[in-house]
Amino acid sequence: MPGPALPRRTTTRGVVLVGTALATLAATTVPAAATDRTWTDRPWTDAAADTEVIELPGAGGAEGIAPGGDDTFYAGDLSDGDVYRGDLRRGTAELFIDAPEGRVAVGMDTDPENGLLFVAGGPTGQAYVYDTRSGTTVATYQLGGTTGSFVNDVAVTRDGAWFTDSRAAQLYFVPVDHHGRPGEARTLQLDGPAAELSGQFNLNGIADARYGRVLVVAHSTNQALYTVDPATGDSARIDVGGPLPNADGVEYRDGRVWVVQNRVNQVSRIDLAEDLASGTVEEVITDEDFQVPTTAILWRGGLAAVNAQFELTDAGPFEVVLVDAY
Repeated sequence: MPGPALPRRTTTRGVVLVGTALATLAATTVPAAATDRTWTDRPWTDAAADTEVIELPGAGGAEGIAPGGDDTFYAGDLSDGDVYRGDLRRGTAELFIDAPEGRVAVGMDTDPENGLLFVAGGPTGQAYVYDTRSGTTVATYQLGGTTGSFVNDVAVTRDGAWFTDSRAAQLYFVPVDHHGRPGEARTLQLDGPAAELSGQFNLNGIADARYGRVLVVAHSTNQALYTVDPATGDSARIDVGGPLPNADGVEYRDGRVWVVQNRVNQVSRIDLAEDLASGTVEEVITDEDFQVPTTAILWRGGLAAVNAQFELTDAGPFEVVLVDAY
């Protein structure tokens, strides 16, 4: 792996969401972005999960994961857009949303205050908003084109949800009003290094770093992290001392960012400077159960990562690996 030597730790206990990926997504990486949450931070081992592996029964693929509050999580079936709901402590998961035909579920995030789940639709160019109580569709958006677009990941902020497009130099924003109703989507054109489109999959994971005032995005082709000003679209590189190969999902909390690096089967934890212009890789987290992890969520001081198993010949069943995040 290019770049400077990094601290590395291997863990052996995990919770894994496993699946087979769509052929068209075999080269992608997607983060389940995180916003500043108020959940209790404590070692994940204190949560006493009942099982180390959670299987998504009947799933034909896996890619995105989102927090549901307390021990609840949501995970998407990459192949048909279905959504599973599970309990990280109990180690259970079941089908929650039987998505209409033609949908795809890539990155996802939740708006717990308004009971909304936002899901990126990948090559469809779409995004979907679901009610987390009933599972019904609240809204559907055609953000990008039906060809030449890949709506990859989403991050919820105080004002709405931001989506990345891996094949366009732009972000999409879906506002949510004070009554919890999603509004009309708009497009933000990017400027600077985050706008580069030199590879098949470019922008990927996204996270809210400053309550909607600054976004952090992963760029898979450039193996880099960037900040984006959501008001202007201006972007700047975050210097972490070297490349981040296979950068996919991104999680942010309290000045730290976790970058899921799919094909190298690791998650890098980075301590960011106050101005977000640079950062130091504090640790590289690996686990024997990682099988091309794509996105992750923070859970009680731990990290629950989805295994997408892209291009693995013996992929399946589709499972979530729980590792120590600190």
